[in-house]
Amino acid sequence: MSHLLLVDDDELLRRSLAFSLTQAGFRLSTAASAEDALAQARLDPPDIILLDIGLPGLDGLEALRHFQAISEAPIVFLTARRRDLDQILGLELGADDFVTKPFDLDVLVARLRAVLRRAQRTAPSPEPGPLVVGDLTIDPLAHTVTLQGRPVELPPREFDLLYVLALDAGHMVSVDDLLARVWGAEFAGEPQVVYVHIRWLREKMEDDPHQPRRVITVRGLGYKLLPSGT
Repeated sequence: MSHLLLVDDDELLRRSLAFSLTQAGFRLSTAASAEDALAQARLDPPDIILLDIGLPGLDGLEALRHFQAISEAPIVFLTARRRDLDQILGLELGADDFVTKPFDLDVLVARLRAVLRRAQRTAPSPEPGPLVVGDLTIDPLAHTVTLQGRPVELPPREFDLLYVLALDAGHMVSVDDLLARVWGAEFAGEPQVVYVHIRWLREKMEDDPHQPRRVITVRGLGYKLLPSGT
């Protein structure tokens, strides 16, 4: 039974969700504030966190960094704000998914289970040793990237994205394939997730992210990683 920590200042919503999610098979802990939730997470580590963005005091976006410092549990944002702005901010910080209010309970449960499945599997499956693509080295076991001998710090999702591109270096990988191999089938039809992460990856890998020479767009189809960036 997966332990879910629900963080929302709406008492009626907490009670309703706690009952429904318990019925759906989760073990529930609840908190009305990020501060209380962080204390609970230290004492009883959750498997997944459902975190409202609009919390009083320490809001969800700020709280996410604190959770990441003490827990490896995936975090799903619960938000009533404009989806696009919160999605970009949350994905940049490392959130795993978003559910917007009002929501369908069955959809919420399905998204939570999908995030748990992704967290419980290794994606992509590591090769025995490092991948070398020109002056780029990717070590899936150590989870490190070096470019021209210098370390490049990548969040987990960007690392997985680069690794999948490196497995087919010099060849186009479609957006649909990237979604399936990095994020899972549940993200089919959400290409903007790939677009945002490609942009962040280029900001770390390219001399000029606006004129990329390593992570190349194949217009209308997908992306490919060039061995030498030339």
